[in-house]
Amino acid sequence: MTAAPPLPHRRIAVALDRDPYEVVIGEGSLKDIGEALLQAGVLEGRQVLVVSNPDVADRYGEVCIKSLKRHGFKAELVLIAAGEQYKTPSTVALIHDAAFEHRLERSSLMLALGGGVVGDMTGFAAATWLRGIGVIQVPTTLLAMVDASIGGKTGVNHPGGKNLIGAFHQPRLVLIDPATLASLPVREFRAGMAEVIKYGVLGDPTLFELLERCAEPSHPAGLGNELLETLLERSCSEKARIVAADEREGGLRAILNYGHTFGHVVEALCGYGTWLHGEAVAIGMVAVGELAVQRGSWSRELAERQRQLIERSGLPTRWPSLDDEAVLTTLQGDKKVRDGRLRFVLPRRIGDVEIRDDISRDEILRCLEALRS
Repeated sequence: MTAAPPLPHRRIAVALDRDPYEVVIGEGSLKDIGEALLQAGVLEGRQVLVVSNPDVADRYGEVCIKSLKRHGFKAELVLIAAGEQYKTPSTVALIHDAAFEHRLERSSLMLALGGGVVGDMTGFAAATWLRGIGVIQVPTTLLAMVDASIGGKTGVNHPGGKNLIGAFHQPRLVLIDPATLASLPVREFRAGMAEVIKYGVLGDPTLFELLERCAEPSHPAGLGNELLETLLERSCSEKARIVAADEREGGLRAILNYGHTFGHVVEALCGYGTWLHGEAVAIGMVAVGELAVQRGSWSRELAERQRQLIERSGLPTRWPSLDDEAVLTTLQGDKKVRDGRLRFVLPRRIGDVEIRDDISRDEILRCLEALRS
C-alpha cells in the first residue's frame, strides 16, 4: 500500500512592525531546516549553535546538524540538562560558554531544538550574547509549538517565581515538524493540549468545538495527522495575531495568561517539576473558570464544557491541597501584578475573555473554598 503524500507546509506570518517572521508547519520539515533558513533570508556560511537536551538530540540532533551543514552553515551542538528545575541563569551560562568556545559573532545564530525550557533559555542566551544575536526556534513538544516558541518571550526562573528573569527577543524563524510529536511522552503531549484548549477559550470557538468533536484528543494518534496540523495552525495563528497586536504585553497580549495566574501558584507551591507547566495551566483554567462563575461573568454550563474537555484531553482538573494564605502570598508575587493589583484573565464565552484587576481577597478565598469542595 502506497503511503499518503505529506501534507503541504502551512505558513503563518507573525506580522510585527519590526522584524516580522514566519511560523512554518510541515511534516518532515526538520530534515530541511537548512533550506528553511535560506528561504527565511539567513545567509549560508553563518555559524549556528544548536542548543538541545540529550533526549531530543539523540533523536533529531544529527538530522538538524546535517541539514544545516548541507546548506552551507557551520553548525555546532551543545547539550543542556532537561527539566524545569534546570531553567536557571547557571544553565544559560553554559550556553554562553559554548558561544565563546565556538566564537559566535553578531552575525551568528542560536537554534533551540527542544521543548519550551530549551527554547526559553536559548532565546535568553541569544538575547544577551553580544547584546543580541539571532535565534531560530525548532520546538519538539506540543506546548512549545503552540506557545513558547512564538512571541519572543525568553527567560529563566528565579527562586521567587517563574520566568522573573528574561527579555523579549523575537526569533528569525519558527519551524514546526509535527513528526517529532510521535516520540513525545503522552503526558507531555497532553500538557501541550492545555495551551491548545486555552486558545479556543481566548478567541477561537471553532478550535474549541473541533476538540470537543474529537473522540480521543489526549494523544496524537487520536487526532490524526490532518486534524493535528489544523490544531497547530489555528493555535499558532491565534498566538501570532495577539503577539502582532501587542508585542511586549502592554495590553491585549496579557490574555495569553489565561489559566496561568492560578497555574503558576500550583507550580510554585507544589514544587517545580511536580506538575508539568501545561498540567498546572489546566488546573488554573478550571480555577479561574470557577472564579468567573462566582462573579457571574460566565455560566456554569460553559465552565463544565471547559472542564470536560480538559479531562477528556487527559489533564488534571482538581485543585491541590494548598494553604490559602500561601496561595494569596504567591499571587501577590506574580509578575502580572500592577500597582499592587492582581490581574486575572476571566472567560465570558468560549472565544471571549476579559482582563480584570478588581478581584478582592474575599472572592479569591471563596473560589478556593469552592475548588476544595
